[in-house]
Amino acid sequence: MADDVSRKMSRGLGLLILRIGAGLLMMSHGWGKVENVFAGNFEFADPIGLGPGFSLVMAAGAEFVLAGLVVVGLGTRLSAAPIVFTMMVAAFVQHSSDDFAVKEKAIIYALMFLVLTLTGPGRFSLDALAWPAIQRRRERKKKAA
Repeated sequence: MADDVSRKMSRGLGLLILRIGAGLLMMSHGWGKVENVFAGNFEFADPIGLGPGFSLVMAAGAEFVLAGLVVVGLGTRLSAAPIVFTMMVAAFVQHSSDDFAVKEKAIIYALMFLVLTLTGPGRFSLDALAWPAIQRRRERKKKAA
């Protein structure tokens, strides 16, 4: 029993550290893009043919806004998945002809956020605080129906 609690605590702390570390690093990476959006400077790469302005807004949203949600653990799986996509596009489309050293940072980011997409945020998150209330609401709706 004590080992179970210890394992859950360790897992929760590990995911907390990963969420905060990866999220804050990604936010610092995306801040320049957010500044460009607010300054009206939409010069940006168009790696998948959606237009440079749209690509910039989506990258800024993923790298800053969604990373901020990951930091606090709110909608973590849904927030982390677009970051994985953004980093895979950066690594394998935008930097496809570059050396591995250039792609490496985007790949590492993609792997960190993929782990969070698969595992969720852990027990020390807003998601974990909200989940019991969501479950109770679902149970009440089932009983009422």
